[in-house]
Amino acid sequence: MIKVQSSILIDCPVDDAFQYVSAGFFENYPKWSPEVVELEKITNGPVRMGTMARQVRIDKGRRTESIFQVTEHQPPWQIEFGSLSSPRYQARYNLEPVAAEKTHIRFTFELRLEFFMRPFENVIASAVKAGSQNVVCNLKQLLEAEKPTQSMTALVF
Repeated sequence: MIKVQSSILIDCPVDDAFQYVSAGFFENYPKWSPEVVELEKITNGPVRMGTMARQVRIDKGRRTESIFQVTEHQPPWQIEFGSLSSPRYQARYNLEPVAAEKTHIRFTFELRLEFFMRPFENVIASAVKAGSQNVVCNLKQLLEAEKPTQSMTALVF
């Protein structure tokens, strides 16, 4: 198993950051993870525990498709996704308020290596680590550029 973690401090209130990452996931995820070339919500309603989706990614020229679902949803602190198909992974976003207007985001990604992937573990681990760092840097850039003018926590999760 490969497990990586990246974190960053963002100049954005925690409620707004969670709104962007969770409620706005289907609109915003391809922005902070541009490797996502297709994203389709499978279930109806707002993003919550059990929400399912299908994604197609192109990473370093390699196309992968997976079905995943929300496995943890604790507004405004945490959202976690887990794959239901191969490759098996978990992606977790932990958000922590820092002062009134800043958020510390920690992104954790775990990838269960399939047998055929094991000889390439070091290369895959390096790519996953770089991808994890890109996720938090992209989130910082996007959230600080958009600077939501009001908290949208009134939406039902």
